[in-house]
Amino acid sequence: MNVQVIERDGEPEYAVLPWAQYQALLQAAGRTAPAAAEQAAPEGRPALSQLAALREAKGLSAEQLARNVGISPHYLGMIESGERQPDAAIQRALAWHLGVDGWELQS
Repeated sequence: MNVQVIERDGEPEYAVLPWAQYQALLQAAGRTAPAAAEQAAPEGRPALSQLAALREAKGLSAEQLARNVGISPHYLGMIESGERQPDAAIQRALAWHLGVDGWELQS
C-alpha cells in the first residue's frame, strides 16, 4: 500500500493514499463513499453533477458559460466532471447564468 503520512508537531495527523486503494479499503470494510458531485443535493436543488445537462438545456456551450461565469472552459469541464468543487462565488455565478435556485445558498 502506498501511503503518505502527514505530520504536525512530529505526530502523524493524516494518511493520504491513492483513490483506488481507499476504495478497496472501503469495500473491504463493507462501505462505499459517493463522489462529492454524486452526493444528493438538498431538497429541490439540482446537484452539481447535473451541471452539463443544465448548461446544454439552456443552449450554452462550455466556452460560453465559462466566459460568462469568469472561469476557464477547462475549469468548467473539471467542475462538470466532478474533479473540482467550485467555491461559493462560482456556484452563485453558475446558478445565476443557468437560472437555478439553491446553489447560491450552498456553501
